[in-house]
Amino acid sequence: MEINELEIRSVGVDVGSATSHLVFSNLILKRDQHSVTRRFNIQERNIIYEGRIVDTPLLDDKTIDIVRLTGFFKEEYKRANIDPADIQTGAVIVTGESARKQNAKQITEALSHDTGRFVAATAGPNFESLIAAMGSGAATRSKDDHKTIVSCDIGGGTSNIAISRNGETVSTSCVSVGGRLLGVDLEGKIWRIDAPATKVMENLGLTHTIGDFISKADIEKIAAKFAEVLFEVLTGPARSSLARQLMLTADLIFPTHIDEYSFSGGVAELMYGGVNNFNDIGHILANQIKLLTPKLSGPVIELPNKIRATVIGAGAYSLSISGCSGFRDDKISFPIKNVPVIRVDVDQSNLSSEHVVSQLNVSFRRFDLHEGDEIIALYFKDQVRASYPQLELFAKSIERALADTIRNKLPIILIFETDIACSVGNVIRRETQLKTNLLALDELMLKEGDWIDIGEPLVDGQVFPVTVKSLVFHGG
Repeated sequence: MEINELEIRSVGVDVGSATSHLVFSNLILKRDQHSVTRRFNIQERNIIYEGRIVDTPLLDDKTIDIVRLTGFFKEEYKRANIDPADIQTGAVIVTGESARKQNAKQITEALSHDTGRFVAATAGPNFESLIAAMGSGAATRSKDDHKTIVSCDIGGGTSNIAISRNGETVSTSCVSVGGRLLGVDLEGKIWRIDAPATKVMENLGLTHTIGDFISKADIEKIAAKFAEVLFEVLTGPARSSLARQLMLTADLIFPTHIDEYSFSGGVAELMYGGVNNFNDIGHILANQIKLLTPKLSGPVIELPNKIRATVIGAGAYSLSISGCSGFRDDKISFPIKNVPVIRVDVDQSNLSSEHVVSQLNVSFRRFDLHEGDEIIALYFKDQVRASYPQLELFAKSIERALADTIRNKLPIILIFETDIACSVGNVIRRETQLKTNLLALDELMLKEGDWIDIGEPLVDGQVFPVTVKSLVFHGG
């Protein structure tokens, strides 16, 4: 009996500059009855548990306390009555200033290990902007109302901006503007100064250091400058030296018209009446941002999800589902994590073995990679033609080009945008000496520079959950 509907459980974990929390979601997958391949699509995303929000625990200014952090998330699993073994997909997002801590990578590895073996450890400012737009509701609103919306998620260390048009995120950007970049207790004593706050103070001619008492007037000057930089990026392009220094990505690419603006994140909670008890400048920054909103070219709308936007996006929107006609060697073990995607530009109208091999070599060189050193996902965007002679030529070219990968017994991962993976896999096995370590997936939309995690196959091995991400750890 064919399975037409599937429910999988996902987790989103956000380790932010100021706070950390998680969300559990149920994802409903249904077969597309109008699809030739009857592939699965995600039809529903239902949040089943919203966790507590805690201060991100620190050992010192440069190190997050992994033991306390993982302990907190284990408690959250117990409170939700969810076994980590029941988690089939999701993402751990280390965001903002937390991504620049010395042990950021170790955090994601520890959380990924302890909170479900299918969880992907991810970070990256553009990726965070994308999932915040989805988790806040901006992307959905842009689709439902046929609008172009600029969404801005303001957290403790960064502001992640995205432009969503008719449901698609068309541009993203990120700047170091956040409520936890300067920590000030109730007595006005500075307990934390992050590098972006130092740059802003230098710009203003202020020389405060940790332990100093700072006046409310100086705090407001600093918050106002942060807000000014944010709006410079938000309305683009950023031109001032300070804004360029604080940006973590390129400028936004703006369409001709913006219909609406929205704000999410912890600072947005304060803009909409939330209470700040984090001993930072979040509430003052929120007020300064509100003062500037009349300068925007469109109205500001309030979205349903604010402080939880990133974590909801991580848990419910980071998953892609492969087509139903993949090919795999049963000896390959899953999950396969943190695999870089490189595009291979094969011209099907001029197909030859020399052409395929040369294009594969060009792709490796473009990323300064040596074929055979590590697992790579080779992404073929243009359709591979299904005639047997051409499939045989393609198969033998793959074998020839990946000699070191085969010799080193690394998995060969081939990904196609069109429905061709099963045919390619069968011809490779039949016509070459490549009999093991082959995985071919199709009907996935990827970009060069993406990284992917591939989870255990679902529905009797028919489809694969693929978490598409940008894995970027900043030096710090």
